[in-house]
Amino acid sequence: MGYIMSQESFDAMLDELSSTYRIWAPVNKVGEGRHTDTDVVRYDFVSWVKEIEWEKKSDYAFKEILTPLSQTLFFFTEDEVKEANRDVKDVLVFLRSCDMHALKRQDDIYLHNGKERDYFYDQMRQHVHFVLMGCSHSYQECFCVDMGSNQTKDGYVFSFDIIDGNIHSDVKDETFNNVFKKYAGQEKDVTPQYVTENDVHVTIPNEIPLSIYKSDMWDEYKTRCIGCGRCNFVCPTCTCYTMQDIYYTDNGKVGERRRVCASCMVDGYTNVAGGGQYRRDQGERMRFKVLHKVYDHRQRFGYDMCVGCGRCTNVCPEYISMAAAINKLNKTVEELKNE
Repeated sequence: MGYIMSQESFDAMLDELSSTYRIWAPVNKVGEGRHTDTDVVRYDFVSWVKEIEWEKKSDYAFKEILTPLSQTLFFFTEDEVKEANRDVKDVLVFLRSCDMHALKRQDDIYLHNGKERDYFYDQMRQHVHFVLMGCSHSYQECFCVDMGSNQTKDGYVFSFDIIDGNIHSDVKDETFNNVFKKYAGQEKDVTPQYVTENDVHVTIPNEIPLSIYKSDMWDEYKTRCIGCGRCNFVCPTCTCYTMQDIYYTDNGKVGERRRVCASCMVDGYTNVAGGGQYRRDQGERMRFKVLHKVYDHRQRFGYDMCVGCGRCTNVCPEYISMAAAINKLNKTVEELKNE
């Protein structure tokens, strides 16, 4: 069922929904960008349509609502452990198709990658629902079409498009039909907008020989990449984290355990006891990241991890392009086949 309504009516509907849900959407933060007097688009809670950044691609992904940068899991004393309190109010998250596909990758890792579901992620996931934001055009550095993440047909409660000043919504969850009927001016079949063509293209190899691990194609990243980890923190599919124990007392028996987002591109991430280090330079770390995004995840779940949002390329201070790295990988694989 689809609906068309004015922005004023949609605002009134959001106001009613806010009694049940928190609304989490991309917001343009004026003057809060990486450089002086630049803006940044990142997620925050909103109340009205005009607060939602509709025209620009968000610089940061939606995932912090499910995997906060720092999350206290539990508190401990010498005698007991207490799970940290959580806000149990449901959340509506506005995101684009590539991020809807990224959500599936997040669920893969936290819920379906072992015998047990991640308890803390699972608890939060049950309270988060998704609103699909349509894409009327491609954005800089996007290659979602080649990654198959340009269109989403399910998984969202309703869609959100602004066309000729009005809100067009395709309602998938029947529980929202009543509130839409209350505020919508028109019922009409609605198909969320989606991108059919990108300026950036990638070719992904189907099979990758083991010799790629010794290839010199990774050498350029030894000097180009500075190991800042920005690519991981903006990526909607990166899931790596580390654990930190924070002690309140000198005896180390009272404190809290936190799960903190981590980066496979940062020095020290692969350090192990005894002084071992699995990936010592940025070339090896770039190799791990690229192969994980376009090969390893596919071997485990049947499709690639990267969704082609292009955020890692946009944020990289050294202008390292993920699309270029994937195409370089494909070219190198073809050369190795012909040797």
